[in-house]
Amino acid sequence: MIGSNLVKRLVKEGNDVYVVDNLWRGKLEYLNDENGKPVIDLEKNFLNNDLAEHGEWENLIANVDYIVHLADIVAGIDYVFSNQGDLFRINNAINSNVFHAVRKAGKEKVKGLIYVGTACSFPLTRQNSLDVIPLKEDELFPALPESAYGWSKLMGQLEIGFLEKETGIPCCTLMFHNVYGSPCDFGERSQVIPALIRKAVNYPNEPFNVWGSGLQGRAFIHVDDIVNALCLALEKGWGHGWIQIGPSECTSIREIAETVVKISGKDINIFYDTTKPEGDKARSADWTKAKEVLGWEPKMSLKEGLQQQYDWIKAQIEKNAN
Repeated sequence: MIGSNLVKRLVKEGNDVYVVDNLWRGKLEYLNDENGKPVIDLEKNFLNNDLAEHGEWENLIANVDYIVHLADIVAGIDYVFSNQGDLFRINNAINSNVFHAVRKAGKEKVKGLIYVGTACSFPLTRQNSLDVIPLKEDELFPALPESAYGWSKLMGQLEIGFLEKETGIPCCTLMFHNVYGSPCDFGERSQVIPALIRKAVNYPNEPFNVWGSGLQGRAFIHVDDIVNALCLALEKGWGHGWIQIGPSECTSIREIAETVVKISGKDINIFYDTTKPEGDKARSADWTKAKEVLGWEPKMSLKEGLQQQYDWIKAQIEKNAN
């Protein structure tokens, strides 16, 4: 979702873009323009490689100016909490491999490296109450993420810091809150918004079950706003440490579910399954630093973003049914 939108934006701005992906969740068709043609030369500029393993991609690192490291293993809450050990192992392998390849290429070749962290890395103690106080970057330590995913991404933030000090290569870490938009995975491994939209589109053939009480909340940020942040970071994010990207508003999963139902136009019975995990209670972002350093602010309204994503997922389900 993030990578394909970023590639299209960078290509549109005249950049020569290379993509490395093992297509665990992505699809090559996501790189197509409105006419169904890839925006990059897939034979020359796309590598189907696994960054957790050594491969052809390592030679690419020394031949590009800037690297935007978006790769990790993540999915919905069920997947994350059912595969914590393996997820932690793979994400750390991905990060260390990428950072080592950048280190070997050196400052003479690499002009800048962006790493993407996550709000899941903030301490559980700051996310276990429904009384939300927006998170600040200096609250990361003492560290206590709830999940192995949050820990693995935090390890990446530490490692890129060591890399920057050792090599002098300009680095930037953007900590994303809950990103939504299209194209996206809306299957069994999907995150909450696409999962709820899929259930609404399929209803009544699929029950509209919400994991947890619905009271838990997140700072949802549209992929267009994320791409804007990444492009601004490429321009002026170097040397400023960690920067949060997300809204100051915390939206409950109940509100998301009710909005999706309203968009669907269906008479849907919402069932809240409190036997299922719901993760951190609530969080939101103090995006002061993003405003000051990058000149960034969230622009896409949640209502408009949800409508866009609903329309996209509905079209995909209908296309696959034909």
